[in-house]
Amino acid sequence: MNVRRSAAVLAAVAVIGAATPAAAAPSPSPSQAFPSALYGDKDPQYDGVWRQSLALLAQHTVGVKPAAKSVEWLVRQQCADGSFAPYRADPTTACEAKTMVDTNQTAAAVQALTALGGHDAVTGKAVTWLKSVQNKDGGWGYTPGGASDTNSTSVVIGALTAAGEKPQQVEKGGKSPYDALLTLALGCDGDDAGAFAFQPDEKGELAANADATAAGVLGTLGKGMVVKPGARTEAAKGQACEGKNKKTPEQAAANGAGYLAKALAEDGHLTSPTPGSDPQPDYGNTADAVVALAAHGDTGQAAKSLRWLEKNSAAWAAQNGPAAYAQLIFAAHATGTNPRDFGGTDLVKRLNATGPAPQTTEKTRATDEKSDSDVFGVWWYVGVCLVAGVGIGFLFSGRRKRQQP
Repeated sequence: MNVRRSAAVLAAVAVIGAATPAAAAPSPSPSQAFPSALYGDKDPQYDGVWRQSLALLAQHTVGVKPAAKSVEWLVRQQCADGSFAPYRADPTTACEAKTMVDTNQTAAAVQALTALGGHDAVTGKAVTWLKSVQNKDGGWGYTPGGASDTNSTSVVIGALTAAGEKPQQVEKGGKSPYDALLTLALGCDGDDAGAFAFQPDEKGELAANADATAAGVLGTLGKGMVVKPGARTEAAKGQACEGKNKKTPEQAAANGAGYLAKALAEDGHLTSPTPGSDPQPDYGNTADAVVALAAHGDTGQAAKSLRWLEKNSAAWAAQNGPAAYAQLIFAAHATGTNPRDFGGTDLVKRLNATGPAPQTTEKTRATDEKSDSDVFGVWWYVGVCLVAGVGIGFLFSGRRKRQQP
């Protein structure tokens, strides 16, 4: 769910070995201007489709109708085989064998375009491609043929669910995505009990990864980036990790939620270890964890960490742009929090400001319906909107995916 999930730009793991932080991407120079339909002003080489998808999905989630050209830009990024690359400067040029397509951008686009509706042909081709690159263990890597990882498998599960597929029935060699996730779930021994690893290390060992755990909880629950708070469950109230039942998706989700709740309990947030310096708050992964906990039913800890984000995430979101605002909107939505008053910040307005003005919002439409008797007023308002391009408006880093060494 990113993916719920962190606030850094996704980069192809197989190519560069780690995610590239959004803050490190340069802003375009006047001679390097990017499409006006694109959200964000940093280099989209590694995360253009990802952040566009999250932005559009977030807008839809809060009742905003995105600008038509922004939706069209996303649609046109698709390759003929159904996959999406992070960014194609010239979508009229056919994708080639060397075009770096990946599962994460493709799955994010499916979730966004399915929610917006009217793009069945596009999402259908994308789902067909995702199925074609499923690994024999049932999961997905970041790039086709790459080793399965928790984050990629989970974001694809979200896409399958959004498209009306049953993930447990999408198999390769008799293995489903849930089988792949269960092999990446740690047991119930030690301080990291219940967590998910990103991938096994070179020795086949699993190391706990908070971002992967948030993704894994959503994946084993069969959820996408946008979730409604689940019913509060016994597991969410503190049930101990159950190792003997780890081989069921439901128990793995409960174990993962327990790990996240414990990790968040002390400070209200997750941390990002930085070599040579003290650990820093990890805002994106904290937002992802809030979504995962809310989806599972641990509404108490989710609400506490959401309040921490309200107080502390403004500067981080402003620096990281549309995907970061989208993550916070997803977290607010999952906990029933108003994203238009998020610690005094209107997340929707800030998100809208990173791209083209949206067409309209649910609030605007409701106001217009109440004013039907005032024909002149309605048409005057519509005219002003058309001329000025005004839209009242205000949503998985890119999510940062940390591959364990």
